[in-house]
Amino acid sequence: MAAKQEQVKVLGKWPSPFSNRVELALKLKGISYVYSEQDLSNKSLELLSSNPVHKMVPVLIHNGIPISESLVIVEYIDETWKSNPFLPPHPFHRASARFWSKVVDDKCLPALWNAIWCDEKGREKAVEEAMEALKILENEIGDRRFFGGDEIGLVDISANFVGYWVDILQGIAGLQLLASEKFPKLYKWSQEFKTHPIVKQALPPREELFAFFKSRTA
Repeated sequence: MAAKQEQVKVLGKWPSPFSNRVELALKLKGISYVYSEQDLSNKSLELLSSNPVHKMVPVLIHNGIPISESLVIVEYIDETWKSNPFLPPHPFHRASARFWSKVVDDKCLPALWNAIWCDEKGREKAVEEAMEALKILENEIGDRRFFGGDEIGLVDISANFVGYWVDILQGIAGLQLLASEKFPKLYKWSQEFKTHPIVKQALPPREELFAFFKSRTA
């Protein structure tokens, strides 16, 4: 008897690094999926029923069951499909990866986003906080190829905004946050990350992403 075919669907928004985390995780696992672009100004019934609490993307729908929140989804993907694991086997190292993923979300992303989009009045302080956040990641990556070691892991997927979006957005804002002379180890990681053959397939086109965010400054 033939095995039942998995049904995997992603509700997302193409410029969103959070949606991209989910697509990246699925591609790294080699899982086929259907992608549904969502209009967040006119939310679909599917999105509202799949994520009734936050009513936001991304949502993974696996065999009819919805899972929300990007990091929760990435861990779900890792636990459901065992090949190419994102988390290490030892409990301490797994806890450490989860901790650093939270640091990325709770400390680094807000600081970087604020530095890029804040007004001139608060720019100096915001940039200082963004640089502090990048320094934390610089110290953590050390001399490893990826945060997960030789292969991409949970923290690398979590830090996709740092690895790809920051370079584009800092150009729009006229800033230089992540630069090789300031953060050589983290910059090297960002190059390894965005040129990884599978990651490269999963990332939105640079020119389109630049145009999308540039239009927000008009």
